[in-house]
Amino acid sequence: METPDTAADAQALTGIAAQNWEQASADPQYRAAVIDLLGALAYGELSAFERLAEDAKLAPTMDDKAELAKMASAEFHHFERLRERLAQIEAEPNEAMEPFAAALDEFHRQTAPSDWLEGLVKAYVGDSIASDFYREVAARLDSDTRDLVLAVLDDTGHASFAVEKVRAAIEAEPRVGGRLALWARRLMGEALSQAQRVVADRDALSTMLVGGVADGFDLAEVGRMFSRITEAHTKRMAALGLAA
Repeated sequence: METPDTAADAQALTGIAAQNWEQASADPQYRAAVIDLLGALAYGELSAFERLAEDAKLAPTMDDKAELAKMASAEFHHFERLRERLAQIEAEPNEAMEPFAAALDEFHRQTAPSDWLEGLVKAYVGDSIASDFYREVAARLDSDTRDLVLAVLDDTGHASFAVEKVRAAIEAEPRVGGRLALWARRLMGEALSQAQRVVADRDALSTMLVGGVADGFDLAEVGRMFSRITEAHTKRMAALGLAA
């Protein structure tokens, strides 16, 4: 899956990004931001597992059901790694995830797919936007946390699977493309709004993003970050055979 270039690709690592967890976590505000970040990621992975398991019920063939079950298993493994890491840094995993549960649950409630194809587009578009956002943030994290975040963002195979199935469906019935394009635009807007609400509600995370913690983003960089995420979304839509 294509992802946007991050700041880490363009410059040598400095500040917190050049430190390990033991060094960086001496700053209590940074530690709080990382716990928030890992909590949000962990609940997101747990939600992805649940959603893929539900989507498997809509799958038209046994092979499709098996493929989604395999992806769901990978998402749950990611969740377990994040939960274990939270415990290792002496954060209670359920407490770390709880602040993000309502917003993520509401996002999924508002964007419940009506059929198999909408479910595939949601996983491809929505999960990819979230992954892009977390990869951007990862560029400013300590080395230990960065490595974990990037590892759990590894593509489970859903991207190529979704592209193959959606493109085949559009080729078989071109009118499907218009409906799915509208659906993907809605998902993009909901995903960005949900991400902004989550960050705004968490002081440590928002401070890190706008530059209050060492090497966090400044406001101009936040704008560039969302431009990169939007550009990547446009490329993914083209890969699906849909207009952005």
